[in-house]
Amino acid sequence: MSAQLPLRNIAIIAHVDHGKTTLVDQLFRQSGTFRDNQRIEERAMDSNDLEKERGITILAKCTSVEWNGTRINIVDTPGHADFGGEVERILSMVDGVILLVDSSEGAMPQTKFVTGKALALGLKPIVVVNKIDRQDGRADEVLNEVFDLFVSLEANDEQLDFPVLYASGRNGYASEDIHAREGTLEPLFQKIVEHVPAPSADPDGPFKFLVTLLDRDNFLGRILTGMVASGSIKVNSPIHALDSTGKIIETGRASKLMAFRGLERVPVDEARAGDIISIAGLTEATVANTIADPGVTEPLQAQPIDPPTLSMRFAVNDSPFAGREGTKVTSRMIRERLLREAESNVAIRVTESADRDSFEVAGRGELQLGVVIETMRREGFELGISRPRVLYATDEQGNRTEPYETVVIDVDDEYAGTVVEKVAIRKGEMTDMRPSTGGKTRITFSAPSRGLIGYHGEFLSDTRGTGLMNRLFDKYGPYKGVIAGRQNGVLISNGTGEAVAYALNMLEERGVLFVKPQEKVYEGMVIGENAKPDDLEVNPMKSKQLTNFRVSGKEDAIRLTPPTVMTLEQAIAYIDDDEMVEVTPKSIRVRKALLCPHERKKAGRKKEAA
Repeated sequence: MSAQLPLRNIAIIAHVDHGKTTLVDQLFRQSGTFRDNQRIEERAMDSNDLEKERGITILAKCTSVEWNGTRINIVDTPGHADFGGEVERILSMVDGVILLVDSSEGAMPQTKFVTGKALALGLKPIVVVNKIDRQDGRADEVLNEVFDLFVSLEANDEQLDFPVLYASGRNGYASEDIHAREGTLEPLFQKIVEHVPAPSADPDGPFKFLVTLLDRDNFLGRILTGMVASGSIKVNSPIHALDSTGKIIETGRASKLMAFRGLERVPVDEARAGDIISIAGLTEATVANTIADPGVTEPLQAQPIDPPTLSMRFAVNDSPFAGREGTKVTSRMIRERLLREAESNVAIRVTESADRDSFEVAGRGELQLGVVIETMRREGFELGISRPRVLYATDEQGNRTEPYETVVIDVDDEYAGTVVEKVAIRKGEMTDMRPSTGGKTRITFSAPSRGLIGYHGEFLSDTRGTGLMNRLFDKYGPYKGVIAGRQNGVLISNGTGEAVAYALNMLEERGVLFVKPQEKVYEGMVIGENAKPDDLEVNPMKSKQLTNFRVSGKEDAIRLTPPTVMTLEQAIAYIDDDEMVEVTPKSIRVRKALLCPHERKKAGRKKEAA
């Protein structure tokens, strides 16, 4: 039985792209979880399609390895601040954390966010300086940065006395020696067993279990994952679910118990205090509920989750092309899917509009909501998405406040001036500027989230794709007033049909095009960006007039500049308040919210009058 082995429950936390998932791969291999000849994909924990494509971890995942007679349950956490809701929940079911920092980049904003949550829970960290073999590594400085970070986060003396290892997750070695360039991960396993305490669960009390992750299975239904806080449970034991107030949500039986072994969930007959397990058998219990023995009336306390800061409107697709590419197009289907998402993703909040045709979806950031939209799109949904807007609040004096973010930017020295100027236009204030490694400058800003919407694409253009920008929610601060939006107007199709090369050739001098010849367009669809600030209605379907006159010499063939094709994130960042993104399984189109030009004019007059 797993419960008879000594247990250690740990989470691996770090900034995005500092090597968490790669390190877990090596822990698998060196603990014997994989056979030597077993073919395993790189970053095996990133199992979701979007995770593989983007190279980031989106969902927290549990796994388990056995080392020298000790069962080590490992949770791989997302490294991006937008998925912080995942991180906050899972920290409540571990007893220690491995803090991974890049030997060159050092302590980044996400490191601060997750580490602050871990230290506040009293967890003792093991610091691993990863990628120690980098040419631009500066391990000593990075270690000092981590210590300063802990002090600023008010770590206690025990937490400040952290063990340090220098490692290369890709090459599979860790050592206390800063100059080591070979070896195994044996020192890391050793530190986990010695430094991380065994679970402080009560083996003799009644069964209690706090739900921290929710999955669905086609055969088993809801699968609830968490750590057994007290007692033990056997298959088919009677259980009930309590909400945070102690109210009984439902009663039932534990039809299946599963524990983590390597990458797989395997059925077990019994689970005991301290085990991280999954339970099937309940139909209504959800994240933050307590699953317990029927005699238990007091729920376990769940970690509070930071509130959402950004929202978007998800509407039924009402364009002329609605229903041509997707299979899930009704408001009922969209509603069910969004409520299901909000149930398993506690950082998301869904509100239904009065007309029941659209939904306000609030979350942590553009990336998190973008992932929800992309996932739904791949499932066959068609949606109309509005421009993101920040969620305001009021302070004790009744003044309006808005969310601010800490923005850390690494750019080549030659682009630093441009970046400072552009962020200042968006009401950001520089708080720090220092030289970084390799001819780069690290600049830190405090900026309103509202001003940063849509900035990332412009930032990449300004830095020729070489800049790195990391953002983290900081606080609610004073409202900064009007922030200038997009400077250019758009080219709007005045009819429905197929775009023609002749017409597009004439329109190229007006601005940048988003469509190619023979692409289907409709009235009110945005087909390009105007070079001037005003919106312009154009005819992309105009054909050349045929005459009876012959032209001497062959006419020049039309050569068009390839159109700008936007990704989902780029389109959402690009649109203005009176525009939407039409999202289908095959297409991403930018359009006006009001397709009829007369309705747009009427709305424009109302806005001016207001």
